[in-house]
Amino acid sequence: MTMTTTRETPLPLADPAVFQAIQNEQQRQTDGLELIASENYASAAVLQAAGTVFTNKYAEGYPGRRYYGGCEYADVVENLARDRACELFGADHANVQPHAGSQANMAAYMSILQPGDTFLAMDLAHGGHLTHGMRLNFSGKLYNAVHYGVRQDDHRIDFDQVAALAKEHRPKLIVAGASAYPREIDHPQFAQIAADVGAKLMVDMAHYAGLVAGGVHNNPVEVADFVTTTTHKTLRGPRSGMVLCKQELAKDVDKTVFPGLQGGPLMHIIAAKAICFHEALQPSFKDYAKQIIANAQTLAETLTAGGLTLSSGGTDNHLLLCDVTTLNGVTGKIAEAALDRAGLTVNKNMIPYDPRKPMDPSGIRLGTAALTTRGMKQDEMKRVGDWILTILKSPEDTSLAEKVKAEIANFAQDYPVPGV
Repeated sequence: MTMTTTRETPLPLADPAVFQAIQNEQQRQTDGLELIASENYASAAVLQAAGTVFTNKYAEGYPGRRYYGGCEYADVVENLARDRACELFGADHANVQPHAGSQANMAAYMSILQPGDTFLAMDLAHGGHLTHGMRLNFSGKLYNAVHYGVRQDDHRIDFDQVAALAKEHRPKLIVAGASAYPREIDHPQFAQIAADVGAKLMVDMAHYAGLVAGGVHNNPVEVADFVTTTTHKTLRGPRSGMVLCKQELAKDVDKTVFPGLQGGPLMHIIAAKAICFHEALQPSFKDYAKQIIANAQTLAETLTAGGLTLSSGGTDNHLLLCDVTTLNGVTGKIAEAALDRAGLTVNKNMIPYDPRKPMDPSGIRLGTAALTTRGMKQDEMKRVGDWILTILKSPEDTSLAEKVKAEIANFAQDYPVPGV
């Protein structure tokens, strides 16, 4: 018999299929170990804000200048989010309306570039992002993207190449930042190169924004014209985006976001961002950021000792890029699937100068932000590293995977997921 539902029917009864999927995902996150470098766990307060009645409210425009009535409380939360973001990063101006990091990048581009203009950014195959000019992405279709990379011998950014390409192509914009680069980025050096050729500098700090907020990574806001970021990853907020900029660029950024790119902002997510920034302003967040790096470096040492080769030889941040082919010829695709069967979630990833194809690359990407949020420290990282090595050395052994998965599920109970 089909049950009649009303507007007040709770989720388990209103849609059992969706409810069960949510329950299963909650169990997966609780029992497994999340090592995807771009993922984290939002706090109970952030999750609660993201599910509030602000989801009902249209608020096109900006605080004090809305196109709809009834926005007085929307203005409160957006102003809180903007003010806290500026305080957290020392920015002149913050636009907290972009729905995601990609929209934040698009807003920065469209504030300064016209279709066909040239910008310089990191090659996707060397650690850049899709929105840094990949040919199938809007950034590669609308603009003339020129790419720099890392040196082959040490996998560090080749600043000689960056400077040479900047002088040759005279880009209107230079983009720094990456999605798979395990070293601290020298933003002042990028700023000097941009100044030398009369270019604006944009930094996409989506991956390491939490490390900047925690004071363990140099702050690009001090030298860049635009800084874009997501608000999840190392910041531990809701899945969304933001643009920080100098005051003289504020009007251009704001009108590019709205009405240029988006209509109504997601006010429930902006409320959650405000909470995220408040959390990151607390002294404890600095301890969290330090622990992320300590954990990443311990995990790197453990994996290196076990026979894995790491891009650039290690890490300065939350991220590790591992060449798994050094263990019995395993590929990134095989490694991802094998680790997933054992409750270790990672993603396959190309390494610089990878001879393999993107969908079956030589590497995997790991990150420590999520496990650090659960309270794990160096000793736990050694154990996690040992599990990774155990699985990668016998990737087809399903009984071993089941054994490790059970061990991990038992281990994970001592490190609860926030908000669950």
